[in-house]
Amino acid sequence: MQEAIQIRAIAPEDNRALAQVIRTALAEFGANKPGTVYFDPTTDALHELFRTPGSAYFVAIQADQLLGGCGIFPTENLPDGTCELVKLYIDKSSRGQGLGKLLLEKSMNWAKENGYTHVYLESMPELSKAVSIYKKLGFMDLTGPLGNSGHDGCDIWMIKTL
Repeated sequence: MQEAIQIRAIAPEDNRALAQVIRTALAEFGANKPGTVYFDPTTDALHELFRTPGSAYFVAIQADQLLGGCGIFPTENLPDGTCELVKLYIDKSSRGQGLGKLLLEKSMNWAKENGYTHVYLESMPELSKAVSIYKKLGFMDLTGPLGNSGHDGCDIWMIKTL
């Protein structure tokens, strides 16, 4: 019998495995380029980054293996009531089972419960599978970026009202 998947808040011991999942996924899709989280030093210290007030990050664990994660961050200069959906990455072996949607919904529910009214995200054409999921969940295209994420390698911007 397969052990159930557990969704929980990020812990310090998740940093290394999560950074590996993120960088492996970006390399797999040819999105390991400057201006992305691939080269962002905070990718190696996500537990510490998500101690920022107004942020949360959730990981999926099964049998002590980290399968992926997704978070909410109060990115600088976003409109009032808006947070950014960040770092949704799933290990290749765990894709196609609805785990990304589960993590997205957990993150968006947290955002709504914590007073946010809109969720913004940035992506890129290389991650088209994720973009199609965002659209199915009600995210709408924007013509340009909002806020100051520091990731100028993204050229797809979307927003959803909670």
